Amino acid sequence: MIAIVTAPVGVSGAVFLLPVQLSVLGVPSPAVTPTNLLYNVVATPGALLRYLGRGQLGGPLTRLLVAGTLPGVVAGALVRVFLLPGPQVFRLLVAGLLLPLGLWLWVRTLRPPRRPGTVVDPAPRAVVVLGFCVGVAGGIYGIGGGSLLGPILAGRGLPVARVAPAALASTFLTSIAGALTYAVLALSAPGDIAPEWALGLACGAGGLIGGYAGAHLQPRLPERGLRLLLGGLAVALALLYAAQALSG
Repeated sequence: MIAIVTAPVGVSGAVFLLPVQLSVLGVPSPAVTPTNLLYNVVATPGALLRYLGRGQLGGPLTRLLVAGTLPGVVAGALVRVFLLPGPQVFRLLVAGLLLPLGLWLWVRTLRPPRRPGTVVDPAPRAVVVLGFCVGVAGGIYGIGGGSLLGPILAGRGLPVARVAPAALASTFLTSIAGALTYAVLALSAPGDIAPEWALGLACGAGGLIGGYAGAHLQPRLPERGLRLLLGGLAVALALLYAAQALSG
């Protein structure tokens, strides 16, 4: 159900599963991170298959994002295992970033500029740097990059139909690299580093079906509705993480 809602806007849904795994299912830290990365590996191909069939997959935006996120997720995994940063600070940072982004998307969608100008793509270097930062966050906390990339790029003016496939492709490849990095680290580093395989695969199987269905629905949804949905997801996630950080 999560993937049906999130896949049309390029979000895998892992970012919404993370609090459930930590608080409800009791997945130990840092094993929750590779478990979420495993979910992404299994879940995202369903949506990617639909986007590929419509010719929406690939292109320079995808390549630039992947060029940044792949080294970022390896760096993030190393930080997570050896430095163990506090999750509370991360949640507050994510909330502080996503809340204004989501509200900004709502305002720009509901009250667009009277004289909209031509959308100019972000500079390639800026996209790679953005991808690297998102990759580090994904490697540390196992979140899908689309939850951060989508609102930022859509807020920049890029159409959601273009952003979603690129963000999901980046999430998929980054999650593979991150999961492999954790698998290697688990051979020598102490602690609960290996993923919860049964949980990750079970959630991923649901995400695979939901992601395929969500990507199938995207062309039937208006751009205005997709942008409002993406902004709503950003606001909801920001409020969820802020509440968890303040209560923890």
